[in-house]
Amino acid sequence: MIEKIKKLSDLLCESYSEKSLYHSLKLFFEQDFGVDVFYLSFDNNDSGGSAFIYPLYKDNQQIAKMVFSEKTAELVTFLDVFSPFISLKIQNIILNDKMQKDIDFQDTMKNIAKIIEAQYELSYIVPLIGEIIDKFFENYLIYIYLKSEEDPKKNILAWPTACNDPRISEVVPDLEMADLSDDNKIYSYPLISESNNIGMLVAKSTEAEITPIDKEYFVQLAQQIATTITRANVYSEILQHATLDALTGFYNRSQLEERVRQEVANAKRQHAPLCGIMTDIDYFKKVNDTYGHAAGDLVLKTIAKVIRSQLREYDIAGRYGGEEFSLLLPFTNINEAQMVAERLRKTIENTVIDISKVNNENDVREIKITLSLGVYQIKESDSDSDLMKKADKALYKAKNTGRNKVVINDD
Repeated sequence: MIEKIKKLSDLLCESYSEKSLYHSLKLFFEQDFGVDVFYLSFDNNDSGGSAFIYPLYKDNQQIAKMVFSEKTAELVTFLDVFSPFISLKIQNIILNDKMQKDIDFQDTMKNIAKIIEAQYELSYIVPLIGEIIDKFFENYLIYIYLKSEEDPKKNILAWPTACNDPRISEVVPDLEMADLSDDNKIYSYPLISESNNIGMLVAKSTEAEITPIDKEYFVQLAQQIATTITRANVYSEILQHATLDALTGFYNRSQLEERVRQEVANAKRQHAPLCGIMTDIDYFKKVNDTYGHAAGDLVLKTIAKVIRSQLREYDIAGRYGGEEFSLLLPFTNINEAQMVAERLRKTIENTVIDISKVNNENDVREIKITLSLGVYQIKESDSDSDLMKKADKALYKAKNTGRNKVVINDD
């Protein structure tokens, strides 16, 4: 008996989780008592059928049970002596798991709250939030729904890209309140911030029923997500007014100059190429004088849309002033920038702008415009301001040598 107690004591010391404890107990009782441990269960409702069930207690309350294939006198005697030590090990495992879960939960809450320190775009932060929660709830599938802009009564799946469970995809879009499925495996909770319902957070258990403690975690995370998304929307709106040109959505002059300083510093630090392009709409004053300022604004918006469609995600566009636009092309050499500028020039030249909606007093319904462009690649000896100054110098040459052309400043 003493040797068996010592052996099991050593096995318990090496067990650090419910899973490892089960394997240790199973191995021990199979080898030393010739009986099979069906399972170690924290669920005290299961009767175990005709098997031998030995309950484990803490302070006269059952905390778990061991289920054996058969009952022997030697086994019962051993369990009567050693079961308090098994119970203590289980208590430690439960406590450690709970403490670790609480730590992970607090980290998850902090990580979600910190997202808006660096980014305000929902297309960026929602997937990030989804991945953070997905990591915390390892045995759950997580879905984030946001209210549709077209129909505020509808929830639209924002993360992940698809939901293949009809119980979720058919029900959640119309949900406004918390909901638990009949099998207790799908839980939906509204994202509410400042009394506004902005969507739903949904969890689907891939294993057992959703536990009460996980539901509580889920509710608190839903509240944190709603607050984070609301703040991101507010910050984004403030930031737009502070840094973006209202007409085109491009960076305004002051923010553009700040981005120039950042990109020049990055290019020099990484020894990477950086090009600047200055553009000017040809004869723009004539458009305003002939068709009105509303038509002029439409031209600016159209040009901005075309420019955006021709740039990469990390390229930078700004409205330098009036009808001038500035483009920053990181990791781009002069030959590549020339191709970008030429492609942009041709696209604009072939674009037809319908001004009839903003000017119904003129017989002309459609107009076409052209761009002049100047391109320059920053050099190690250049200052921050030289990039756009020298691109502007090339633009000046393009405008004075016929317009609707691309000119390279090779310094």
